[in-house]
Parts: sequence; structure tokens; C-alpha cells
Amino acid sequence: MTTDVTAPTRTKRAGFVGGGFMATVHSRAARAARAELVGAASSSPERATAAAERLGLETGFDSLEALLADPGIDVVHICTPNATHAGFARAALEAGKHVICEKPLATTSADAAEIVALAEERGLVAAVPFVYRFHPMAREARARVAAGETGRLLSVNGAYLQDWLAAPNDDDWRVDSAVGGPSRAFADIGSHLVDLVEFVAGERIVRLNAASRTVYTDRATHSGIETEDLVALVVELDSGAIGTLLVSQVAPGHKNALTIELAGTEASIRFEQERPDTLWLGRTEASALIERDPARLSPDAARLSLVPAGHPMGYQDAFNAFVADAYAAIDGVVPDGLPRFADGLRAVRLTEAVLASSERRDWVEVAA
Repeated sequence: MTTDVTAPTRTKRAGFVGGGFMATVHSRAARAARAELVGAASSSPERATAAAERLGLETGFDSLEALLADPGIDVVHICTPNATHAGFARAALEAGKHVICEKPLATTSADAAEIVALAEERGLVAAVPFVYRFHPMAREARARVAAGETGRLLSVNGAYLQDWLAAPNDDDWRVDSAVGGPSRAFADIGSHLVDLVEFVAGERIVRLNAASRTVYTDRATHSGIETEDLVALVVELDSGAIGTLLVSQVAPGHKNALTIELAGTEASIRFEQERPDTLWLGRTEASALIERDPARLSPDAARLSLVPAGHPMGYQDAFNAFVADAYAAIDGVVPDGLPRFADGLRAVRLTEAVLASSERRDWVEVAA
């Protein structure tokens, strides 16, 4: 296992499926990792050509099949609507490509488990961008919890709040279950929240009780919407610690407010994604705000801290670090904390537990 940022031993040749916002983020990260950006496939040859021009790629492929048939492409980034992820990932793995697939990995745990097994069978690197793990101060929180600084875990509290769907006419393809899957808010952003909670805590959620709401069943271009706008849940972890989590895409004034706080017998620790360069450590006698200073951080946090203290780092930096680690894994390195397809399957299983609990109005055990 490595705690060093590892440069690729050779230039990776990357292909991209999709051409929207996430493809932009992925391509920036691939470029930062010194990859050769070969081209894009999209829903039509024309859209692929436009995406290639916009993203600065070499070519637009006529189809996914044409992209996968290119023997020079090492890794495929899948940045398309949710319902297509499993099929595209399966095709890329069967073509012998390493894969970085947006979450959710699939819209059912059966499909997710199938492609996890396929990646393992083929010996290919298959990663899911739970990139909030790659903020240095999230790693610092994890290191302090693992070192016992917070003591025995008692409770967790977390939220992921956004407002981009807060108004009745706000709309997006994600609200359509045929395209986005049966869960929206939780699968989209709640998956990040539970991944970060489990990653920092070093424990898994074993059971949960959830309630969800669809605030607007009709929006600008969609009607009869069934996917949820917000979810609240109570959780229990391996150790018996309990917690509350809130996920909402209809919280006015909140742009990307991902926050987790873990309270133990000795201290509490809180990480806020919108303030990623600090970490709050609370004790009974005094509290402290820990700054991102590489000279004073744990090794894993320090290796992700690429600029001196006082120079802000953010989301794209975290994404760049994720892609760099995924590419290093292709070279045979084992980067600490790289989220793989098994972590994507875990998120899908948690999503299914949330949907089942909300429907039954009762506690649900989470599949291991």
C-alpha cells in the first residue's frame, strides 16, 4: 500500500463516454494525470464530435463500440446518465479496458455485483469517484479516528444539502426514474455522504430507518415524478454507535453542503466539504480548528496536500487525486483509500436499504 502520490510509469490513453459536466471534470483530472485524451463517445456521432471539441480530446467516436475497439485506449471514463452505467461498464470490461465509472455504479445491486465480479475476473482496475475521500482534511479526520484520538465512537451526524432543485420549475434528467434510476437524492449525493461516513469512521452502517419525500411531483418538463427530493435516516454502525443523516436537493441556500461529524468518548471531529482546508476537533475542555498544513498532518493527508498551507484546495483537486490514484493502480500500485467497484456496490446496497425502509416505514438491515 502506498501513501505517496505516484506518477504513472507510462502515459495512459483515456477515452470518455458522455460529454456533460462530469466528463469535463474527468477530462481535467485525466489531463492533470498526464494522460493522453484520445476521444469521446456520446449518444450520436455529432454529439461525440462536439464533446471532443469542447473537452479538447483528439477525436469523436461514432459509437461506444468504436471507442472500445480502439486498441490504444487503456482506461474508459463513464460519465453518462445513471441507467446506462452498468451496461457501459460491462462492455468496457469485456473489451479489456480499465474503467472509472460515475456513481451510482448501477441502479440495482444485482447489476452492480455482476460487474464487480467481472472486473475481478478480468484483473482490471475499476473505480468509482467517491472523491470527497480525497480531501486532505477528510483523510486527516480518518487518521485521527483510526489512531483513537476521538475514543470509542458514540454517534455520527451528517448532511448533504443542495438547492439546485429547490424551485418547482427546476428540472433535470435525474428526476426521471427511467434514466436516473429508482432513487435520486440518495443515489446521487446520499451515496457520497454514507461513503464518507463509513470511510472516516472505519465502520459500516448495519441497519437504518429512513423516511423520504418527493416535494414536487411535477416540474418544468417532467410530470408524475416518483424519485425523492430528500431523505432523513437514523443509522446504526458496527460498534453500536448511532447517528442521523439528512440528504436534500431542495434546501434553499445550500449549494454543496456535505458535512460529517463523529463524536467519541474523547473528542468530536467534523469535516465540512465547503470548508475543506480545516477540520474541527472538539473536546470538553477546549475545541480547535485544525488547518491544512502538510508539515503537521498524517502521512496520508499530507501526500494529498499539494500546495502549502494557506493556499486553498478544492473539489477539482480531490478529483484529480482520485484519478491519479486510479491510474497508479493500473500500474500495479495499491493506493490507500481508492474507491473501487466494490465500494460502488456498497453504495447501491445502502440505497436499496433506504428505499425499502422508506417504503416499509421500518428498520432495514443493510446487506454486507
